[in-house]
Amino acid sequence: MQARSRFRLTLATRWSALVGTLLAVGVGLALALDYLLPGQPLLVASVCMACVVPLAVITMRAQLRPILSLFRALEGTVTSYQDGDFSFGLHWPHNDEVADLVDAHNALGNVLREQRLALVQRELLLDTMVQNTPVAMLLVGDASSANAIVFANLAARQLLGQGRKLEGHHLADILKTAAPALVDALARGGDGLFTAGEREDEEVYHLARRTFTLNGRKHELLLLRQLTQELRRQEVQTWKKVIRVISHELNNSLAPLTSLAHSGAELVRRGQTARLPQILETIGERTRHLETFILGYARFAKLPTPQVEACALDSFVGRLAAEVRFKLVGSLPADPAWFDPGQIEQALLNLLKNAHESGSSPDQVELHVKSGQGLLRIEVQDRGQGMNDAVLANALVPFYSTKRTGTGLGLALAREIAEAHGGRITLGNREGGGLAVALILPLMVPAAGL
Repeated sequence: MQARSRFRLTLATRWSALVGTLLAVGVGLALALDYLLPGQPLLVASVCMACVVPLAVITMRAQLRPILSLFRALEGTVTSYQDGDFSFGLHWPHNDEVADLVDAHNALGNVLREQRLALVQRELLLDTMVQNTPVAMLLVGDASSANAIVFANLAARQLLGQGRKLEGHHLADILKTAAPALVDALARGGDGLFTAGEREDEEVYHLARRTFTLNGRKHELLLLRQLTQELRRQEVQTWKKVIRVISHELNNSLAPLTSLAHSGAELVRRGQTARLPQILETIGERTRHLETFILGYARFAKLPTPQVEACALDSFVGRLAAEVRFKLVGSLPADPAWFDPGQIEQALLNLLKNAHESGSSPDQVELHVKSGQGLLRIEVQDRGQGMNDAVLANALVPFYSTKRTGTGLGLALAREIAEAHGGRITLGNREGGGLAVALILPLMVPAAGL
């Protein structure tokens, strides 16, 4: 903003001085003419008008010309602002109200110019990030535009167009040369995983899609993320963890077995067979433990498809009570539930076993069975030590266990069984101590699901 003099002459003062000067000139001229031409008022008035009016018009036009030019300049700069050009500024030499207007206009231009520069920088940064992200991004128009592609980043061009520009092409035309698995994933709708390629060239992708309105029209954003390397790294880590757990358990069992076998052979060599039955019994116990451990992994890895059937809850809970101790709280729903009784029984046995091992009194291990809103809720509650936040966050992860001799498969297997039935498992700490774990199952499993 240009510096101005401290002396301020307002428009009202300037125009008042101008009008006063013109009036003074007119009055002086009239007095002079009246002195020179006495007794002729009409002639004096005519001469005064002929002299003062042109002078007033010329003076007024001279004063208004800079202001009118400034107004035209203001109109031009506003038009430039509408076109996104904020490089223009105005100058007004006087220190008055118009100068304040010009200064405010120039300040507005500076702010808009700075905002435009910041916006351009952010757009450049965003475009750089979008173009260089490994996630393939496609912005597709609605049906009125025949699903024309509005935007595609570099990853999308490499994946679907061999590096060619995709904007303006119809999605259906692009998909003609795409992998059939991608076409099927788009046809199914919603988010999901799909696999493209075969054997060594097999690639796993995650498809995410979001719909939103842009400029009054619906658009769909398609995000394709390649997960092959990440899944392979996770698979390797999982296998390492499985091998560590199995190796640890095998060593814990085989080392005592080796020692017991050696002791038994030594006793036989010495003819001291009195302790052989005890040694053989210990060997059998450790062998059964190892067998149970291996079978647990086998059940988790080879969980069959649930064979859903109508199951009376009273007889089901009765069979469960014959295997493990618990307290049934409340009445059972009268209507039969639909699930695989063998798998659900196995899941609940794991949950009830965990409840007994939590430090809870056996009398405080409870089973709650409720139905409503199309769901069956079977909840196991105890008054044990509960779980801290870290354990709660990982409790359902396979092979995760805080027990020294635990396999980390009980809750994970229960989760697999619940999800195979189209349900879910929840767990949380109880007020006053203890844990509550619930299997939430649909009362009727859809026929297409099983």
